[in-house]
Amino acid sequence: MHKKRLLFSGSCIILLAGLCFSGTPAGKTVSEKPNIILILADDMGYGDLGCYGQQMIHTPNIDALARGGMRFTSHYTGSTVCAPSREAMLTGKHTGHTAIRGNFLTDQQEDPPMPSEKVTVAELLKSAGYHTGLVGKWGLGGEQHGPEKQGFDYSYGYLDQIQAHNYYPPFLYENGRKIMLPENADGKEGAYSHHLFVQKTMQFLGNTKKDEPFFLYLPYTIPHGKHVIPDNSAYADKNWPEQMKNYAAMISLLDADIGRILQTLKEKGLDKNTLIIFTSDNGANPAFGKFFKSNGASRGQKTSLYEGGIRGPLIANWAGKIEPGTLSAQPTAAWDLLPSICEAAGIKAPAGLDGISLYNNWTGKPGQKERPYLYWEFYTYNYDWAKPGATLPRNWLDCRAVRMGKWKAVIKSMPDGKINPPELYDLSTDASETTDVAAANPGTVKQVEEILKKATVADASYFPYKK
Repeated sequence: MHKKRLLFSGSCIILLAGLCFSGTPAGKTVSEKPNIILILADDMGYGDLGCYGQQMIHTPNIDALARGGMRFTSHYTGSTVCAPSREAMLTGKHTGHTAIRGNFLTDQQEDPPMPSEKVTVAELLKSAGYHTGLVGKWGLGGEQHGPEKQGFDYSYGYLDQIQAHNYYPPFLYENGRKIMLPENADGKEGAYSHHLFVQKTMQFLGNTKKDEPFFLYLPYTIPHGKHVIPDNSAYADKNWPEQMKNYAAMISLLDADIGRILQTLKEKGLDKNTLIIFTSDNGANPAFGKFFKSNGASRGQKTSLYEGGIRGPLIANWAGKIEPGTLSAQPTAAWDLLPSICEAAGIKAPAGLDGISLYNNWTGKPGQKERPYLYWEFYTYNYDWAKPGATLPRNWLDCRAVRMGKWKAVIKSMPDGKINPPELYDLSTDASETTDVAAANPGTVKQVEEILKKATVADASYFPYKK
């Protein structure tokens, strides 16, 4: 039996998409650097996986990945919805400092672009000799603002989030060029986008070179809605609503395809020097939280900054580097991904990040850095803002949250700008955030209020939207 190394921290630090890397000191040659695969599920709760307690949905390959590496039990996503979560993860900044702080639909009916001056982990790795690829959903800008502009040598998938709701799209983008899919023309359903993504993933892996390390980012759209799948036979005999069968089948399909990726790495002799990271962008929707307990015992769901909206799965696996069967209870978050990956690759992370490297933690070395808090802010988008008679603004600051040690604060705001007093929860005794203890802890509330004053910078063009 593998010894379980339990990792705890009194303050909030984090690693997202699992950066578990081990002994790659700065100065390593290109051929010695680890390959890195970052898999990001879409709208999947941590409770959707067997290794996190799921009993109705089968995920044997992801569960095996967890057994062979490190599983995090207190991991946080970058945000509670898709776009800001992705920017936080790719740039090492929390949502008080990102350009995207909520979902938003521009007048051009597409996602606001992440500014080109933002530096992504792909750009940093590319500059260090990595071949970089993205297959899946970008979600951080439309044409002329795609992944090919942000450090990815190869990219294939959706640019816009709204388009990504359609699993039989009429077109996708490859390296910034629109690629028509005649199998899906005129409403036909001939090419399921996830199947195309896996084909492109296998092509990317098949073209890798032994003397060129790669970074492959796989922001697959499963199990985000629309909840459709060509074959839900794995759950056809269940007495469940069709949507639930499809959701479960989508997750099991994702799991099977991760199994294919692992097998391909083994066949190519890449499995011994490839860091594999699995995570999700935010919590699951409430229907799945109720039916499958997708968000575990946590309060809240997607679009909420309670634990159910921002707690996510995080698994990191690196043969010979990360001790199999290890658990970490240390709070971690998406924006630690970039500095941790940089240290693993032997390159210097940019200054001014919110994330910190957890390299020492994963490699079992002393001197792990810590920091005092984690911070989130989330803007709600009003899709009915332009309708006749609409009175609410186009978007507004909906909620902020702070995690420091055992304390979690949630601060809600109203469309008219009114800010509610902080709610305070002791996660060490109340992980489901059922009892607000703010009144009994005025000193802690004051600390939270001081953090709120300094944790955000008002430099996001669309958040809040101004005419």
